[in-house]
Amino acid sequence: MDNGNSTDYEIIGRKAEKRKAVKNIVLYTLLTIWAVMVLFPFFWMILTSIKSYSEYNSEYIPKFYAASPTMQNYADAFNAVPLGRYLLNTLVFSLATTAIMIVVITLAAYAFARLEFKGKNLVFTFFLALMMIPAELVVITNFTTITNWNLRNTFLGLILPSVTSVFYIYLLKENFSQVPDTLYYAAKVDGTSDLKYLVKVVIPICKPTIITICILKIIECWNSYVWPRLITDEQNHFLVSNGIQEIRENGFGRENIPAMMAAVVVISVPLVVLFLVFRNKIMEGVSRGGNKG
Repeated sequence: MDNGNSTDYEIIGRKAEKRKAVKNIVLYTLLTIWAVMVLFPFFWMILTSIKSYSEYNSEYIPKFYAASPTMQNYADAFNAVPLGRYLLNTLVFSLATTAIMIVVITLAAYAFARLEFKGKNLVFTFFLALMMIPAELVVITNFTTITNWNLRNTFLGLILPSVTSVFYIYLLKENFSQVPDTLYYAAKVDGTSDLKYLVKVVIPICKPTIITICILKIIECWNSYVWPRLITDEQNHFLVSNGIQEIRENGFGRENIPAMMAAVVVISVPLVVLFLVFRNKIMEGVSRGGNKG
């Protein structure tokens, strides 16, 4: 009887292993297909950027390889327009905007999470209601304000409308609220001020989320298009978003697709590197944002 039972268990175990193996095969097959779909545009962008102009135009049927790879398109991208200046402008704009925004949203989130003042819940409700308003609706108001302040074609004019975010305040406020109250009361017993408690206790605990917000904001600034196009018309203050349009219109023409792709690769590389370096922090910050305690 024991041998019969053990044989049955072995059969059941083998069937379970087979079902698990089939599920894994299906899962990894679907993930592979999805990965190919996601990565193919990047592959095609890089492939096109290393094809010569004549090779690209001679292909009636697109080829998945470059017969004579060349880096000339990258040189053309930097020579046609001051692409290096655009990259530097975008870096300054992204870092300055992110730094100022982090200070603003951290103080606002702490006020809503920990401080007690009259009408706090009502004010926070109004803040959340602002999330329902599309950003495009306030562009005209921002444009009029910045123009009246004579801040067009300045970094200050580029930065000011982006130094706060209701969504990031909400996200950070929820994280701050998860910090145990006992830590706050213990700090108060020791005579610690709210600002010192924020800097020494709350920010280190919520560091993954803050890093995630920083990275998301940098990406948002790097990809910003509408506002920089509206507020800048001088080349010295162009960002990469303006630069792509400038390359297309006044650089090497709309038909030189390989050179355009080379410029796009140069602009995309910093964001890809940023994600690869901080991917673990991003995942940690997102997972923490979804957990309580």
